[in-house]
Order: sequence, then C-alpha cells, then structure tokens
Amino acid sequence: MTQEALETGSVVDGFVIGERIHSGGMANLWSVHKPGIETALLMKAPKLLDGDDATAIVGFEMEMMILPRLSGAHVPRCYAVGDYARQPYVVMERINGHLLLDRLDSAPLPPGEVAAIGARIATALVDLHRQNVLHLDIKPSNVMMRESGQATLIDFGLSHHLLLPDLLQEEFEVPIGTGPYISPEQLFKIRTDPRSDIFSLGVLLYHFATKVRPFGYPKSQQGLRARLWRDPPPPRSLAPDVPPWLQEIILHCLEPEPDARYPSAAQLLFDLNNPGEVALTARALKTRRDPLVKAITRWFLSGAPDPSPQHRPAAGSIASAPIIMAAIDFSDDSEALADSLRSHVGRVLATATNVRLACVNVLRQARLTINYSVDEQGQNLHVQRLVALKEWARPLGLAPDHMTFHVLEHPDPAQALLEYARTNHVDHILIGARGLTGLRRLLGSVSARVVAEAPCTVTLVRLTGSGDVAEEIVNDSRGAAGLSNS
Repeated sequence: MTQEALETGSVVDGFVIGERIHSGGMANLWSVHKPGIETALLMKAPKLLDGDDATAIVGFEMEMMILPRLSGAHVPRCYAVGDYARQPYVVMERINGHLLLDRLDSAPLPPGEVAAIGARIATALVDLHRQNVLHLDIKPSNVMMRESGQATLIDFGLSHHLLLPDLLQEEFEVPIGTGPYISPEQLFKIRTDPRSDIFSLGVLLYHFATKVRPFGYPKSQQGLRARLWRDPPPPRSLAPDVPPWLQEIILHCLEPEPDARYPSAAQLLFDLNNPGEVALTARALKTRRDPLVKAITRWFLSGAPDPSPQHRPAAGSIASAPIIMAAIDFSDDSEALADSLRSHVGRVLATATNVRLACVNVLRQARLTINYSVDEQGQNLHVQRLVALKEWARPLGLAPDHMTFHVLEHPDPAQALLEYARTNHVDHILIGARGLTGLRRLLGSVSARVVAEAPCTVTLVRLTGSGDVAEEIVNDSRGAAGLSNS
C-alpha cells in the first residue's frame, strides 16, 4: 500500500490539507477545505507505523464504516472517507464548541449541572441508539459540547452498528474499551447491549458529581473485573451535597447487571429532566459500600453472563422500553372520552414491557389576561388537575415507578403536548379527539395538530354513536404522518 503524503498544501481526493491541529497517539487531525463546501472541516487520519496496535487500525475501519451512516446534531457530519488501499481518512465537520474533558477540573459540579450534562449526553444516546449504533466508549474526551449546548459524540472507533459486521468482536479475544468506563458485559465481549452506554454515562456522572472515578483507573484484568462484584462508594459519602435523586440515578446506571439498569437512554433522560419524579429506592439512601461479605459472595458468583440472545439485547431492547404519553382532557363534556382513552391505554400497556406511562394534562393559560392559580373556592387548579390525573390512571393498575403525572401550564395546549413529547423522546401518544364545533373547524383542534406534528406514533381515540374508534398514525421523526390504521 502506498499512502499519499499528508502535509500542509497537499491535496487528497480534492481536499486541500491545511495545518495539523492535533497529533494523538493513534491519529492526526488536519484542517482541510474543498471548493464547494463552506463548512469548516477536519480530516482524521490514522498513524500507521510499525508495531501499531491492530485494534487501532480495525477501530478506524469501524469508524469509516459507521460515521457516514449517522446523521443529526449529536454526531459530526461526515463528508468523505478514504480506504486503507490508498489513504485512510475521515473528513467531518469541525465542531464549534469544547470537549467535556475540559470541565473535569471543575468537578465536583453542582447537582443541577451534573444532571444537565447527563441529560444532554443521554439525548445524544437516544438519537444514536435509534440509528442502531452503540458508542461503547462514552467518556469526557469523546463528548463535545456545541456552542448551542447540544452534546456531540465523537470517536466511533470502538462502536458497533447493530446492522453491520463487528470487526472488533470478530478479530480480537480481549475486551475492548476504556478502563474506567467499560461496562461489565463488555469485559465478556458482549458488544450488543445499549445499556453498556448507560453504564459508561453513569461513570461520567459519578466523576462529575464527586471528582472521583467510581472504579478508579484499573490497569489489569483483575482490576477491571472488580466492578462485577465490588460496588463503588455511594456518591453522597464522598460529596454530601449530592441529593438522593441524583445518587439514585447514578447508582441505577452503575448496576453490574444490565437488567438492573435503566432499560433505555430515553428513560434515563426522563429522570434527569424530571428529578422530582425520580422513584427513590435503597440506592438513594446508601451512605457506605455493601458489606464485605456481600461483595465476596458476588465475587464467587461473578462468572460470564449467559450469552444467549435474550440476555444480549440489541436493537429490539431499545424499542422495548417505550415512553407512552396519555394526553387527558378534563373538560366538562369529556368524561366519556377520557374513559375510552384509558381503555385504549390499557390495551397498549398490555402489549409492552419496561414501559413508562406519562399522564399529561394541559392547564390552559391566557396570553393577554391575568392567570389565576386557584378557583373560586380557593383550591389550587394545578393540584386539582394532578389529583384528577392520578384518579384517571388508578384503574390501570400500573406500578408507581412506571407512571408519572404532569400538568403543563401553557397558552397553547397542542404546543405544550408536542414540546413535552419531543423533549422527553416519547414513543407513542394516545389522545382523545372531541367533536368538531364550528370554532374548532376554523382554528383547528388540539388533537389534529398533535397528529400532524408529533415526532412519534399517535393513537387518536374518537367517540361515535356506536362506540369508540381508535386510529393509529405512524409518524416519522419529523412529524410527518406516514400510515393510518383504524
């Protein structure tokens, strides 16, 4: 193989090489430009020297396979790749922002800031997992914060695309990952579980909350395996300012068994965005590590996990932990419709596992006049709606930790519902459609707008003279309706 020379002023596939802006252990980063492309660009090219670690070469090959298939603000936009036959490289957008690594020196950070950072990364993971990619190397040096505030994940050399061959899995016998952040299942070469990224994010959150890595910086296989049986000190024992809800979230992410972690990044994101709704367990109240006897027992039992498909969730596990939103109307004439909506929600819940049901009502606010928080009897309107939501949901019999209640105060009910669905990455909306009056025909109904603009599947429940009818509208990620079933 004859490589083209990469130096300032040379041209590779039409890209003019500028200055070398970074020289790492495995790759160089060059500033490049190409006529016709206005975006600031970077070219990443691996260092190919005698004695180079083969995983670095295969990892770069994986990055060249995966990055061109990704889209959205949470990954760098890819413009071109070159293969190993001539000159391997990846040309991508040059992101305006800073590495999250730069914030580590400021740790421990306030709990709200830790949660905000986690929410941005979890949002990026939701987007990445929905594109069938697991990052498998989440750490501060692989997260860039754009000037807009969005988190962008970089360096996909250890990643796995669930629909592509996993060259790292096929070619190497040792676990692949970064010591402090690698998940327990990755130690056994299980690279198909999206909850591995949740574990790594938990390590990152722990570090930002306490200024300490939960599992240190292990240098040996024995040190890596300690996370299978030895729990880290509870964050509150190191940083007393960490609130119980944040400790609950962090330790939930760090469970050694994937089944005990958050089932999806979307549900983790939900808790980070809604700390008041976090269901506290014994994890939240821990002040010290588990007794040594318990740790030794886990050590005796810490063997390789069952590699059968049901214990190695891949793309299906992302979709199997949905967030379902029920939009309930409590207007005077909507009782029958609310009852019908609950019946349809129950049918959806019966077919789903690991589900989170968000019961939502909008308390409409006037745009130009004074809004009062109490009714004529002095009762708080928001509290009344919250109580009504809980009463509405009670017959469903869903466990409390799988159900939350939200009263949104907004002048535009449809906009409030849509914003909630987008922010919390809702997978399925169920909403009732009231009869059309002349005014609704003129202005458009709330349900019609939700159907038209929702970024997910919508089930529309209508009452008719002969009963109720449910229509399911499957929308794409931009909110455009693509299919309708009755």
